[in-house]
Amino acid sequence: MNNDKDFLEQLASQLSCPKDTIGLEVANNMHESNIRMTRAAIAALQITDGDLILELGHGNCKHLTEILEKANHTSYYGLEISALMQKEAAEVNSMATQANKASFHLYDGQKIPFSVNTFHKILTVNTIYFWENPEDFIKEIYRVLRPGGLLAISFADKDFMESLPFTAYGFDLYSKERIHSLAEFAGFKIKEISSATEKIKSKAGDEVERLFYVALLEK
Repeated sequence: MNNDKDFLEQLASQLSCPKDTIGLEVANNMHESNIRMTRAAIAALQITDGDLILELGHGNCKHLTEILEKANHTSYYGLEISALMQKEAAEVNSMATQANKASFHLYDGQKIPFSVNTFHKILTVNTIYFWENPEDFIKEIYRVLRPGGLLAISFADKDFMESLPFTAYGFDLYSKERIHSLAEFAGFKIKEISSATEKIKSKAGDEVERLFYVALLEK
C-alpha cells in the first residue's frame, strides 16, 4: 500500500468526489468493491411496484438495472456532487433515461432539490463519511421521504475504516451507535441495523476483510 501523504490525500479526494480521467478508474473500482453493500441496501428497501426511488451519491450507477428490475413502474432519481459521475451515470444508463425510468442530477451535497414527501425509498452507500453537516442532512432526507418510507444507509464499520490510511483525510467515520443517534435526531424509526463481512480489494490495492452495516430507517 502506498502510504505517501500526497497519494493518500488525492485518493481520499477522489473517493469523496471523482473527477478527471483518474476519477473514472476510481469509480469503477468503487462500483466493484461496493457492489455487495449496494445490493444489501437495495434488498433492505423491499422495492415495490410504483416506488419513487432516490439514491444519494450513485457513482457510475452500473447497478441501476438491479434496482429497476425489483418491481414494475418504478422511477429512479440519482443525486451526485461529482459532475463526472452525473455525466458517466447518464451515459451508462442512457436507455433507462431515454425511457424516463431514471434521471441523474447534480446538487451541492446539502440541500436535496425535491419537494416534501416525494420518495418512497432512499438509499446511499458509503457516502455518509462525507456529509458536511450530518444532522442537517439527515433531516433533509427525512423531509423528502414519504411517511412510512424507508431509508437504507450502507456504511463500513468505524474500526475497519480507521485501519485504512486514506480515511485520515476528510472522512468522518461512523459506528452503529452514532448512526442510531443520528437517525433518532431526525425522527426516524430504526427498523434494523444488519451486518455482514466480506473480503475485498481495498482502494489502495490490498485484500482486506470488511465489516459493514445497513441501517434501515423508517419515516
